[in-house]
Amino acid sequence: MAAKPSTSIARRARTRAEADFATWLMMAKLGSFDTLPDNAQKVLNAYRERLDRMTEIESKAIAVRETYQAYYSDMGGTGEAPEPEPRNPPPPERGDTAVDNVVRFQKPPKDKPKPVRPADRGARTSPGGRKPVPALLIFIGLCAIVVAWKFLTR
Repeated sequence: MAAKPSTSIARRARTRAEADFATWLMMAKLGSFDTLPDNAQKVLNAYRERLDRMTEIESKAIAVRETYQAYYSDMGGTGEAPEPEPRNPPPPERGDTAVDNVVRFQKPPKDKPKPVRPADRGARTSPGGRKPVPALLIFIGLCAIVVAWKFLTR
């Protein structure tokens, strides 16, 4: 039973560490390094120092690991922070050999249209079930009212 909460704490701590490090790095690139918290500034300074000795990917992995360990202990994890389980890639579809993390767009299935009666072909129906009055008929009616008004008021 004790392993399950540690696993969930580890997963949450790892996700938070990755997100926070990416945020801190972006804020530093945008010139907001001084507004970051002290722990973020320490992690980023160590990250920059390691960039001289190793690749960016390795330095980033170490920085995230350090942040992850700190978050794991802050969230109540006991002992050494466990290594996160690697994510399993989804199985390839339709014989694809290369697996990517792109979700393919799937169109929703088309509903069968209701059979149309010959009398309903040109008519649009409103939610109340009545056929709407065409705009031209309304315009002609308004013109007739204006002409009648002018004729009767003279």
